Amino acid sequence: MDSELSFSTADLAQTRFAVSPMWEVVTSFRLLAGAADPVPHRRWAEQVRPRLRCAGLDRGWLAELVPARGYLADFLNPTPAGPFPELAAELAMIRDTAPERVRADLARLRAERPGPAGAGPARLRLLEEAPGAALEKVAAEIETYWELAIAPYWARIRQLLEADVFHRARQVAEYGSAYVLNELHESVRWDEGTLRLVRRHCSVTRDHAGAGMLLVPSAFAWPRVLTRSVVPEPPQLAYPARGIGTLWEPRTPGAAGEAVAAVLGRSRALLLAELDTPASTTDLAARCALSAPAVSQHLTALRGAGLVTAHRAGRSVLYARTAVADALLAPVGAA
Repeated sequence: MDSELSFSTADLAQTRFAVSPMWEVVTSFRLLAGAADPVPHRRWAEQVRPRLRCAGLDRGWLAELVPARGYLADFLNPTPAGPFPELAAELAMIRDTAPERVRADLARLRAERPGPAGAGPARLRLLEEAPGAALEKVAAEIETYWELAIAPYWARIRQLLEADVFHRARQVAEYGSAYVLNELHESVRWDEGTLRLVRRHCSVTRDHAGAGMLLVPSAFAWPRVLTRSVVPEPPQLAYPARGIGTLWEPRTPGAAGEAVAAVLGRSRALLLAELDTPASTTDLAARCALSAPAVSQHLTALRGAGLVTAHRAGRSVLYARTAVADALLAPVGAA
């Protein structure tokens, strides 16, 4: 069915963009819960899914709150206060969710997914009966999921999302908000003060949402848009960010790597090149024909220089390149 959201002049004036870590959490988890990995994200999913299974996150709280299809719990996507909130700020808002909001979301989840009692429903009952304590468990699981699935790739993902926001902002300045709304996605249509969402499972109307609108680019929402409507907050629309098709393509340093090697040394430049995808000390030692202690020493230096980050993954630690390192290794003349 189609859904229509009316816009006044004031609504347009209150329409804004935000990059939300929690939207990346729920959209990426939903992607992994699906039967098949979308082609644009297959490389990422193949790396992440084994970590989640090992940690049991494929059958935890998120598995109950973010099903592969249909409605997902609205309290997982609180309205960001600013354009670039940190995960910690969004988790604090989740922990502070009003009990009545939690119970309303759970009632809707049950209505869409009736079934026999089991481990899943037991978690939902705990959320309903003791939401404060249960939300702490939900937030803790989200932190674990973030470290395993998103944090090692966040520099690359955030760069994509920020680029989308800046592109849309330029469009607003040049053509106006109405033009941008009509360019977000093939299922989104703007016409004379009304935003129409074509073939939407859930309706979005002003009766069920506040003023304005929050537009959230997402790396994992592709190929569809997702919405959130909770009075009195503005409706949220998560849409596929531009450039998703090249997000996970290998970024080889080429000639730039030689220049970096001249400054950092060949071993450290080689490690940075290998960190196109996150890896552990053991993995890097095998790939680069270096001893594990030597790799550890180099990674410590690179981390101190802001070129790599470290993320706990069970008993091991995954290292990832930062945006600064990506810029250093970018081909000369690249945008």
